[in-house]
Amino acid sequence: MPAVRIDKWLWAARFFKTRTLAARACDLGRIESNKQPAKPAREVHVGDMLQIKTEGGEFEVEVLLLSEVRGPAAVARTLYRETETSRELRIKAAEERKAGMIFSPAPQGRPSKRDRRKIHQFRGEK
Repeated sequence: MPAVRIDKWLWAARFFKTRTLAARACDLGRIESNKQPAKPAREVHVGDMLQIKTEGGEFEVEVLLLSEVRGPAAVARTLYRETETSRELRIKAAEERKAGMIFSPAPQGRPSKRDRRKIHQFRGEK
């Protein structure tokens, strides 16, 4: 198998739960292949460098193996190698998020009717 569609590979490597979500991320410009925006049908080859932006963080990975089928997480991790700089930046961002939670703790209970109105007003809803 010389090449695989990027949306299939992202799904098989478990960056996205569904192939549809992977294709949507490509359409929104959250996936780059070799420093160029990637469409869902773009082919991935071994050795390509991918920049992936997901809810879990930003990843910069090198493609090691190709797969069109989604397997266990242990197998999915063998499909790519994350760069050291990417790993360090993700760990740093996670630590900053944890530190931010200390200074702004979550509310204890559900918002009251008045609080909910303020939330809707702030978001520009209704």
